Amino acid sequence: MTSSEKWYWDLTKESAVTASERGPGDRTMGPYDTRAEAENWRSTVESRNDAWDDADEEWEGTDDDE
Repeated sequence: MTSSEKWYWDLTKESAVTASERGPGDRTMGPYDTRAEAENWRSTVESRNDAWDDADEEWEGTDDDE
């Protein structure tokens, strides 16, 4: 395995797998640069979703902080 190997979180196996081991795209999250990042996929997804929600609110002019 090379250092450029990408990692994925396999939703079926509930474990981190390398790109060569991953299953169908609709059952995986990734790619991630490291195994640790793949194992922490949930925090990455939550952070991205929060950022996208904030951007949507700003775009729509509906800021919940007001």
